[in-house]
Amino acid sequence: MKLTIDDVRSRFIKHFNGETGSIYAAPGRINLIGEHTDYNGGFVFPGAVTQGMIAEIKPNGTRKVRAYSIDLKDYDEFSIDDEKGPRASHFRYIFGVVREMMALGVPVEGFDTAFAGDVPNGAGMSSSAALESCYAFALNDLFGDNKIDKMTLAKVGQATEHKYIGVNCGIMDQFASVHGKKGNLMRLDCRSGEFEYFPWNPKGYRLVLINSCVKHELVGSPYNDRRNSCEKVAKAVAAKHPDRKIETLRDTTWEDLEEVKDEVGEVDYKRAKFVLGEKDRVLAVCDALEAGDYEKVGEMMYQTHEGLSKDYEVSCEELDFLNDVARDCSVTGSRIMGGGFGGCTINLVANELYQNFVDTAKREFKAKYGKEPIVIDVVIGDGARKLC
Repeated sequence: MKLTIDDVRSRFIKHFNGETGSIYAAPGRINLIGEHTDYNGGFVFPGAVTQGMIAEIKPNGTRKVRAYSIDLKDYDEFSIDDEKGPRASHFRYIFGVVREMMALGVPVEGFDTAFAGDVPNGAGMSSSAALESCYAFALNDLFGDNKIDKMTLAKVGQATEHKYIGVNCGIMDQFASVHGKKGNLMRLDCRSGEFEYFPWNPKGYRLVLINSCVKHELVGSPYNDRRNSCEKVAKAVAAKHPDRKIETLRDTTWEDLEEVKDEVGEVDYKRAKFVLGEKDRVLAVCDALEAGDYEKVGEMMYQTHEGLSKDYEVSCEELDFLNDVARDCSVTGSRIMGGGFGGCTINLVANELYQNFVDTAKREFKAKYGKEPIVIDVVIGDGARKLC
C-alpha cells in the first residue's frame, strides 16, 4: 500500500505533543545496469522510484534528536554532540547525516522526527539511501538555507554508510535518491561526478522487479571483500605502469588485466573481469536506448546477470532460478539488481508477455521454494524534496 503524508503526520502528532512540522521525502532506486561499478569509478544507470521514505521533522530548541520509527515502532533520543550516537542502525543513519551536515558547517539543532518507508526491505532498492537522502535534504532546508548542493548531499549519505554503518559503498544509491527526476533514468560517471538524464518511456515494455525475499545483507565481509579485490587489481596495474594515473579499475584496460592475471590470482581476476565488462555494457545500453533498441538493452542485462553470478559471485540459487524463468518466458532482459546476496531481479518485459511472466515466476518459485516472490512494478519518480 502506498505510503502517504497522513500516515506519517498522524504518528508524529501522537508522539510529539500534537504539534506538526515539515514533511520531506526521498526515493529508493532501481539500477537498469551498471552494478558494482560505482566504487570502481565506472558508470551506472539508475533511476529514482515512487517508493521511498517520508519523514516529518520539527526543530525542538534543544541539542537532542527525538526520533520515532513508525515501521519498527521504535523510539530513541540522542544528543547531536555525542560522538558515539545510538546503537540501532535505523537511528544511526539519521545520526550520521546530522554529524556529516554539521561537519559541513550547517548549524544543525535538535529536532523531533517520525519516519516511515514503503521501499521493500531487502529488495536492493536502497531504503537506506532513501532515509539518508531524506534527512540530508531536510536538514539542508531547515538549518542550512539550502546552501549545500545536491551532489554534496549525496556524499553525506555515502559518508554515513562508511563511518556509521560499516558499508564501504559507492555513490550511486544516494546520487539517484537525491537527483531523481520523474520519467528519466540517469547515467552517472562515478569518477568525474558528471551525469546526464535519459528519458525513460519504453513504449511496448515495462520494468518489473521480482523480489526473491532472500535476505539482503551487505554489512561485513562479502561486499567489502569484492571491493578489496578490485582495489588490489588496480594497484597491481598501477605498479606496472607508474607513468599512468590509475586509481580504480575504470582507469585500466582489458590488456592491463591480462598483464596482471597471474599475479593477482583467479578470484581477483574474475572480479575485475566483471567490472571491466560492466563498464562496456553500460555504454552499450546508452547507445541502444538512443536507438530505441530494447532487445540490445535486454541482451546486456542477461550478460550482466551471468557476470554477477559466475565472476562476481554475488548471486544465489533463488536469483539464478528467477533469471532462468525470465529466459523461459522470453523476457527481453533480466538480471540481479543491487549488491547481490539476495533481493530482486530487474526485468525488462514486453507488455504482452508481462502477465504470463509474473504468473509463471510466482507459481514456479513457490513450487520450488515454498513461498511466492513479491512482484514490484517500477514507476520512475522524483528525487528528494519537501512535501509540505
